[in-house]
Amino acid sequence: MTRRATVERQTLETRIRLVLDLDGAGTASVKTGIGFLDHLLTALARHAGWDLELACTGDLEVDDHHTAEDCALALGTAIDRALGERLGIARFGWALAPLDEALARAVADLSGRPWPQVELGLTRPSIGALASENVSHVLVSLATSARMALHVDVLRGANDHHRAEAAFKATALALRQAVARTGSTEVPSTKGTLV
Repeated sequence: MTRRATVERQTLETRIRLVLDLDGAGTASVKTGIGFLDHLLTALARHAGWDLELACTGDLEVDDHHTAEDCALALGTAIDRALGERLGIARFGWALAPLDEALARAVADLSGRPWPQVELGLTRPSIGALASENVSHVLVSLATSARMALHVDVLRGANDHHRAEAAFKATALALRQAVARTGSTEVPSTKGTLV
């Protein structure tokens, strides 16, 4: 079974085309118009082992919020679609990821129930052209549209770039575990469904 999804999303604020393969090689082509967002989403795909093509044209003359949020919503939707009925997946994943002095933790449950809990402790107003508040918002939007519980926190770190990137790498590693095939044909739930 191929675990691929294509999402096209067009609003008055953004125009997005995204192709995701959960069983890829970790290759990414991300063009959002926001360099640091490209960097974070590329790291996410790379360390999750996903192939990701994402192109977004957004209203950056307003600010970065719509582009960051809508790219995350599109990616979460693609994850949800690619997983289908979520048969034979590990469902849970957890990871710690360091980046120099920073250390982040992520725990994911592909439960079908969105619950984002994100605490990154960023102090700079922005990292590159991405507002620091939107770094967390990307993870929140991703969890919501992928219909997963996602807990991400940064345990330590003095550099906000390192803190943010470590958070995305930990998230990637947790999701790599959670989407992994187990060889089962069952839904990993006592309810019998995750959709």
